[in-house]
Amino acid sequence: MQKEYPQPVDLLMLAQKIRSWAHELGFQAVGISGTDLSIAENGLQEWLALSMHGEMNYMANHGTKRSRPAELVPGTLRVISLRMNYLPIQVRDSWDVLSEGSHAFISRYALGRDYHKVLRSRMAILANRLQDAMSGFEGRVFTDSAPVMEVELAQRAGLGWRGKHTLLLSREQGSWFFLGEIFVNLPLPVDPEIENYCGTCTRCIDACPTGAIIAPYRLDARRCISYLTIELRGSIPEELRAMIGNRIYGCDDCQLVCPWNSFSQVSAEPDFAARHKLDDVSLAELFAWDEGDFKTKLAGSAIYRIGHEQWLRNIAVALGNAPNSVEVVEALKSRSEHASELVREHVVWALARHANK
Repeated sequence: MQKEYPQPVDLLMLAQKIRSWAHELGFQAVGISGTDLSIAENGLQEWLALSMHGEMNYMANHGTKRSRPAELVPGTLRVISLRMNYLPIQVRDSWDVLSEGSHAFISRYALGRDYHKVLRSRMAILANRLQDAMSGFEGRVFTDSAPVMEVELAQRAGLGWRGKHTLLLSREQGSWFFLGEIFVNLPLPVDPEIENYCGTCTRCIDACPTGAIIAPYRLDARRCISYLTIELRGSIPEELRAMIGNRIYGCDDCQLVCPWNSFSQVSAEPDFAARHKLDDVSLAELFAWDEGDFKTKLAGSAIYRIGHEQWLRNIAVALGNAPNSVEVVEALKSRSEHASELVREHVVWALARHANK
């Protein structure tokens, strides 16, 4: 039997309700797209073939499901994309932290509660409202929790355009926001895409500390500091360590220099506020955290998933790049006999750097 769908007027009204509900739940923007990502699929396959995803095997493990929403969730006809600002209020200026080499820089999105938890709970409420409003509704919520091309879908939904750094950009909000998706089985009216406003600007490309943005719209993740400090589980390539500076979790440089972020707005979400002074804390203090401290203080944080060993590895590199001081050298020496070979390797490298300063 052929599936019966609501009439167009009903679907238009439902789309309007979705926007209203989304704003009530703290999302700043919502858009609806179709599921045809065939052009983006070609680019993804080329990127994977060049091994630019590094050790992120999950990027290739799901075949075409990443670029074909209806294969990932059978019955999907539309994707609802949502945008939520995350720039925390009352945090130390990023450039100030980056210029103070003895302090730790953590990507602004990770200073507070894990965004996966925040967005997932809000989108689940939205999906439940859809289920109550529309008989036969089926949907699935995603927040980096499955192979979804979220930037591409958000672009198709009119929430912004893909910047040359590969992130989504909005004329009204810049790029300091999270994205989430709900795959639905309803033929909702789709939103128009918007124009790309990057023009001839190359500030993000020029600012990348490791040269990871190898061309406009092309990122070699193997050189990206976010990849090196979060996704890479083993040893950080020695030739890239000095370029990392004091960035111990992620990197925001390409966003910090983007002119469109002059229009960004801070988030009113208390969950995204900085915890444990992570916006302004010394490397030595964080390096002194034992595993218990790490688990207790970073419970519920996006940082938690990298684990204590990788946390120490990252900080050891940053300490090696820090200005020479007794505090820095003593902090490194305190971990010189750490049980982890990975930690010891990076501590030895860092101490050697200071011996030559």
